[in-house]
Formats: sequence, structure tokens, C-alpha cells
Amino acid sequence: MRADARRNRARILQAAVEVFGAKGTSASTEEVARLAGVGIATVFRHFPTKEHLLRAVTALDLDEVAEQAADALATEDAAVAFVAVFSGLAEHVSTALLVDILTDGTESGTEEPVRVWWSALGMLLSRAQATGAIRADVTGAETIALLLGVCRAATSNSWPPETRRTALRVVFDGLRTSPSTPHDERERS
Repeated sequence: MRADARRNRARILQAAVEVFGAKGTSASTEEVARLAGVGIATVFRHFPTKEHLLRAVTALDLDEVAEQAADALATEDAAVAFVAVFSGLAEHVSTALLVDILTDGTESGTEEPVRVWWSALGMLLSRAQATGAIRADVTGAETIALLLGVCRAATSNSWPPETRRTALRVVFDGLRTSPSTPHDERERS
């Protein structure tokens, strides 16, 4: 690949991360082209379809997110690991795209990392419930809906990081058998 083609591809991917990260899968390839400073034909020369572009962007992040979730299984404190996985997702650069893919999971080429992520989350939730750290009367689907809802709201409303953290803390407090106190939060800082 020529040097200018490599530069264009890199600019397209960077723009796609920003556009899809902010708007999710509903964003258009035209928006990506505009932000990258290239024509739409250049985008499609590198990525024949929007799905190919989404897959390339997703590959940059989804494997990492799935790996973090799987690594969290090795953490002894399941509640801490569960909170860390979701907090990490909420802070991720392309949260809107990841939330779209994690809730839908049908984008070609993303099925395996999505399966790993869901499986790890399910195991972490079960472990945290078994230890009594997370309420036993909520299902995995309910828990995931709450947490992904916060992630989706944070991205669609452009919440600042502190607002995201506060919203997640409120959700996690509702899931815990014993909510954290301001003292607990100071100890974690």
C-alpha cells in the first residue's frame, strides 16, 4: 500500500472511531469521510461497506474490552471486578459503538469477542451474587440493562466523566447488598 493510501486509511479509521464512538452504528460513512477530510469514494476504496468499516473500528477496541472482562475473572473480589469491567466500558473512547455492538452483537466479525464479554460478565455477576456482594434478586439481564443504559445515556448526552462515574456509582449502590458510603469512595480514590 502506498504511503498516501496508508495515511488516508489511518485518517479514516481515526475519524470512524470518533464518529461511531459518539453516535454508535447509526452514524453515516459520509460523516466519517467529512471528518477524515477525504471523499466518500476513498472511504469505500478502503472499506467496501459500512459493515467493513465498523468491523475495522470494532477490532481496535472490542478485543481489548473482551480481554479485560476475561482477565477480571482472575480477580479474587468478584464485585470489584464486575464494577471495574463496567467502569472501564463507560470510560472507553468508543462507548456508543461498543454499547451498540454489545447489545446487538450481530456485526460480522464481532460475535466471538461479544460472546467472551457476555460470558465473563455473567460469571462475574454470579460470583458476586454468590458472595453476597451483589443482590441476588436481580437477573443478569436486568443488571446489564441498567449498566448499559447508563453507558448509552452518558454517550448520547455527552456526560462529563464525573457525571458518568456518579451515575455508575448510584447503579452499583443499588445492586449491592450494602451500598457504599462516602467513606468507601474516599478510600478508593
